[in-house]
Amino acid sequence: MIFAVAMTFIDQTIVAIASPEIQRELSLSSTGVQWIVNGYLVALAALFALGGRLADVLGHRRMVVIGVIVFATASALCGATPTGSVAEAWIVTFRVIQGVGAALMYPAALAIVLESYELRERGRALAIFFGIAGGLTSIGPIAGGYLSEWTWRSIFWINVPVAIVALVLTARARPENRPIAEPIDWPGAALVTAGMGLSVLGLQQSSQWGWGDARTLGAIGAGLALLAVFVLRELRVEQPLIRVRIFRSRAFAVENGVLFFSTMVFIPVFFFASLYSQLSLGWSTSDAGLYLLTLFAGFAPAAQVGGRILDQRGAKPTVVLGCALGALGFALWAGALTDRSFDAQWLFIVMAGAGLGLMFGPANTDAVNRAPRTSYGEANGIVQTVRNFGASVGLAVLGTILLTENRGHIERSLEQAGVPAARANAIAHSIQGAGGGTRSALAGQAGPQAKALLATVQDDFARSSQTIFYVMAAVLALSALLAAIGLRAGRQEAIPDAVGEEERAVPRREPAAGATG
Repeated sequence: MIFAVAMTFIDQTIVAIASPEIQRELSLSSTGVQWIVNGYLVALAALFALGGRLADVLGHRRMVVIGVIVFATASALCGATPTGSVAEAWIVTFRVIQGVGAALMYPAALAIVLESYELRERGRALAIFFGIAGGLTSIGPIAGGYLSEWTWRSIFWINVPVAIVALVLTARARPENRPIAEPIDWPGAALVTAGMGLSVLGLQQSSQWGWGDARTLGAIGAGLALLAVFVLRELRVEQPLIRVRIFRSRAFAVENGVLFFSTMVFIPVFFFASLYSQLSLGWSTSDAGLYLLTLFAGFAPAAQVGGRILDQRGAKPTVVLGCALGALGFALWAGALTDRSFDAQWLFIVMAGAGLGLMFGPANTDAVNRAPRTSYGEANGIVQTVRNFGASVGLAVLGTILLTENRGHIERSLEQAGVPAARANAIAHSIQGAGGGTRSALAGQAGPQAKALLATVQDDFARSSQTIFYVMAAVLALSALLAAIGLRAGRQEAIPDAVGEEERAVPRREPAAGATG
């Protein structure tokens, strides 16, 4: 299951590293290159609920195999993207299909792991699971950097041998496949898919259309309306896609809120840190991979600590501490960005990673533990839907802020340097998202001034990135506050399989150590 899930983890980081190179070779728009990352996340967010339900109904092992095959096939086709006018539509389409494969595979794979361990062992087991998966994820930045120097297409092709290993190991392990005879709420699946897709589309395109544009407001409004209809439907149908009453569980609701906000940071940070290292630091794609790897130096060991705290004391201590440490790390990291020096940043990057490692696995594990064994796929689907919707929203909103602010910074700096306003505007648009192509963009637009203006543009992007990282710190601080107020201390008891819906909505909890009664 680690090998199956590792593909989805690797893909979140490896594509972020190579996105500037992909943009240059395929002549993609700045919005198009964001959709290479965001299209994958939107598909994940929109279809995780359905994937989790399909896993419970059709069997966990079966859905893992189907998901791996879909994911690997789409990966190979992403690598085969033709150049020319169809390139942008082609690669975004197959990135979306990759997301479909991941949405089918991930809830089922995690459900298999959960079924294999008793409740008191799951924190440690999933800490190892996420730690190893995180370690494999760290291959993404390094492999992405070196592979993209050969050809960016290889970053997609590398998923094929990983998928083959995952299928072979799944066949050898023979995890149980226990389908249940229940119908699937297809109208509900259509509503949640359309609602999430439209709302994120509006957020993403706001940088191009403008926040006051009717298309932006219409897409966001229609998406939220469809999601509201979905919730109302799920409360009424006999066999819903998502048992939304599970959100009556205070811990489940709070942990999903924490995961929503934290993934607004956790996935987008790879994209924005990659751009910063290449645009402001002037690093190559392989060096940018090492920059992101620093985050995992804190994440991997902290994930093990967080899992043990979950098993011994419950979720609250590690989730609150992790969010707070992450907020501090991101704030200090943001403050050092304008120095444009890795030496001034690395310790804060490790702190930020450690904070995320402490809280991420325990919040995820404790939320899924709120469901009985027969609904692990469904509970995973809900949690992963929330997580990936948060990542999609974060990438869309933060990307819009970055694009808008950086364009303004560059235009003002170039005009102050004597570049005519029209030319400054053209340079700003050509540099936007140009990654390592900043020098060529300046050379093509500003001629002999390019060398003198390069440092100014790098400083401008650092200032724009600083704003984004301060916002990330604030989001994690909000997560810490939510966890501190909303979570109760103490460990949790197992939920029996035969449990009514009302009982399922209210988890049981052991008293804290030393308590009586």
